[in-house]
Amino acid sequence: MLISMAKTAPPKISVSPQNKNHRDSSIKSRNAFFFGKPYPKSTLFSSHLHSSYTTLSISSSVIEAEEYKISDCNRKICELCEVGNLRKAIELLHMSPKTKIESSTYCSVLQLCADTNSLQDGKQVHSIICSNGVSIDGVLGTKLVFMYVSCGDIREGRLIFDKIANRKVFLWNLMLTGYAWIGDFEESVHIFRKMLDLGVEVNSHTFSSILKCFAALGSRKEGEWAHGYLLKLGYGSHNIVVNSLISFYFNIRKVESARKLFDELSDRDIISWNSMVSGYVANDLPEEGLLVFKELLYLGVNLDLSTVISVLAACVNCDNVLLGRAVHALAIKACFDRRITFANTLLDMYSKCGDLHDAILVFEKMGERSVVSWTSLIAGYAREGLSEGAIRLFQKMKSEGVRPDIFTISTILHACACNGSLEDGKDVHNYIKGNDIQSNLFVCNSLMDMYAKCGSMEEANSVFLKMPMKDIISWNTMIGGYSKNGHPNEALGLFVAMLQELKPDGRTIACILPACASLAALDRGREIHGFILRNDCFSDQHVANALVDLYVKCGALALARLLFDMILTKDLISWTVMIAGYGMHGFGKEAIAAFNEMRQAGIEPDEVSFISILYACSHSGLLNEGWILFNIMQHECSIAPKLEHYACIVDLLARTGKLSMAYQFIKSMPIEPDATIWGALLCGCRIHHDVKLAEKVAEHVFELEPENTGYYVLLANIYSEAEKIGGRGLKKNPGCSWIEVKGKVHIFVSGDGSHLQSQKIKSLLNELRSKMKEEGYFPKMEYSLINADDLEKEMTLCGHSEKLAMAFGILNLPPGKTIRVTKNLRVCGDCHEMAKFMSKITRRRS
Repeated sequence: MLISMAKTAPPKISVSPQNKNHRDSSIKSRNAFFFGKPYPKSTLFSSHLHSSYTTLSISSSVIEAEEYKISDCNRKICELCEVGNLRKAIELLHMSPKTKIESSTYCSVLQLCADTNSLQDGKQVHSIICSNGVSIDGVLGTKLVFMYVSCGDIREGRLIFDKIANRKVFLWNLMLTGYAWIGDFEESVHIFRKMLDLGVEVNSHTFSSILKCFAALGSRKEGEWAHGYLLKLGYGSHNIVVNSLISFYFNIRKVESARKLFDELSDRDIISWNSMVSGYVANDLPEEGLLVFKELLYLGVNLDLSTVISVLAACVNCDNVLLGRAVHALAIKACFDRRITFANTLLDMYSKCGDLHDAILVFEKMGERSVVSWTSLIAGYAREGLSEGAIRLFQKMKSEGVRPDIFTISTILHACACNGSLEDGKDVHNYIKGNDIQSNLFVCNSLMDMYAKCGSMEEANSVFLKMPMKDIISWNTMIGGYSKNGHPNEALGLFVAMLQELKPDGRTIACILPACASLAALDRGREIHGFILRNDCFSDQHVANALVDLYVKCGALALARLLFDMILTKDLISWTVMIAGYGMHGFGKEAIAAFNEMRQAGIEPDEVSFISILYACSHSGLLNEGWILFNIMQHECSIAPKLEHYACIVDLLARTGKLSMAYQFIKSMPIEPDATIWGALLCGCRIHHDVKLAEKVAEHVFELEPENTGYYVLLANIYSEAEKIGGRGLKKNPGCSWIEVKGKVHIFVSGDGSHLQSQKIKSLLNELRSKMKEEGYFPKMEYSLINADDLEKEMTLCGHSEKLAMAFGILNLPPGKTIRVTKNLRVCGDCHEMAKFMSKITRRRS
């Protein structure tokens, strides 16, 4: 019976050797062995049992030691992971027996790789797993995917995911979120659709992630469908889901839907409140966002850093620096002021609200400054017009070893552009070249803008031509630069080239229309007008204003007014363009009517508007009205007159024959008059033949602008008309006129006979001059500034550029077609008479 027991249950019995000290009832749980009291010495089979026990005890100890060693290895690796010692953990992983590492140990190391963003270490662990022949599935496979996604290698993570994909929602959510992290929202949506197709059971985290993707893509229909689906599944009250829904509806600008969800949410957390504040700010409703913030404070909700940052953004949009200061104080109490993100946002708030002093104080108190800190303050200096300070700060930033990023570069280039600091801009360009960032699209666009605003279109074009890739902003910058710098032909040429590359937008149209206007290129302008109508661009305020300006400058005033009336919401620029148009064409009373209509509409005029209306009064001889408006500007609108306003009043007085009054007005000016103001009076002296005053005025003009030959010529004309001209050897800058025919602009210079049709033009002008004489029209010889007989003077008058352009138009445009000529200088009286006669005899407008 005893023998039988020994055979059937040896694992349950262990006998210690004799003559040893033993523990009482010492229990061990490994492999069901335990150590108990020995049998008495008098046992019948003690010798046999002793021999058998000795063998069994030695074997058990070896197994126990080996298993303890394996367990200890796994434990040590996990302990190293817990304290964050990744290097040691991987070293021990390498040294451990291949087949003895548990799956949970690998998971611990992979988790630490993900936490520390150590992709290379993660790949090393992956390699060990593969070399050890460990099966990658289940928890280990999921942890590998998690590591790769967390470390930014979504491609490798996807390869593993595709091999181990199962119906566990966590793994799918991991991939969906991973693609969203890197901005590949389309692939996230693809993963979501695949989940639904395979019947994977989605959860609240799935909806939270996919709604953010739909928001980023602006996928209104898909997001609203997801809203309905999650309600069907019972997730409509889940906090995390509703917060994502609120953000989604704000993103697609359905503010009321977002508000409704918030109001119905009973379990609001700080993310809910932050979503409302930031959502309102993003939808240009900062006041509403601030009301939500006040409600949050009233209810005693604990705010976080995101709350403060969103509220400071609302303060910027409301230009409410006082509330910004209150939030600043609140943040200090909450100890947010030690966070660099908060300090940067605060600095930006003070800067954008015009409080540069406090922005500088925040900057100086910052214990740590990032490139964002420097960039924000540089932008603040530039915004306040302190471009030199911005440039100095940029230099200091570099000297302190802070590397500027592309936003810093674009900001300092903008400062150079605003200040016209071409040399400083070139220094920044050299820095760009030296740091090999000249291929960055954002930087190149900023460079071109700087050169264009500094008037250096050659440099701008050089940057443009070297760009490896161009976007719509690149083309618009160049077209706008050419247009504003007086190169309309180049602007039109580039516009034509752009049409071969990509479709223009509203900004392109607003840039090219002024070029057409300066060339009086009405046909090209009409083609662009057609594009505007086909693409529904007229709703763009800039485009509408530019189109009205085009027709105004091309002389189609009635059409300009028609388009002006079609603008649903007229801004100050719209009204100013129309007022200037009336003034340009001598309709002073209509200009005043439009000015009064503008004020009745609640739009107050600015400095430019007053220049336009005073110019209109001047060109129409409305002396009393001009004086009234000049007083309204100062006393009702509190606008201090500038040189341009004074020049308009002097011109008004001079044109109406009030020369002495104009002279006294200039003498009483509170600011020093420039050559333009004295020049306006000099023109008046010529009109009213006041040689004595002209000589006195000319002294001031020549002192201010001795190199301007135009004023010498003007004085010479005054003498000529008074028969006091002498040979002074003066040479006037040549008059230049141009006309558009069949989409091409033809340029004529006074006295130039190089045009291919010059003989035909000359013959036509002689023929028209003869007919004029027959009808009693005679040349105005005073506009020919040469010492010669009347015949030679008459021949000189025939060579004026505007006459050449008008004759070319008659020869090449269809009968009845309006002739539109533009000139770089004032049209002389003789050419004006000639134009009227041409219009009459050819029965067409000119």
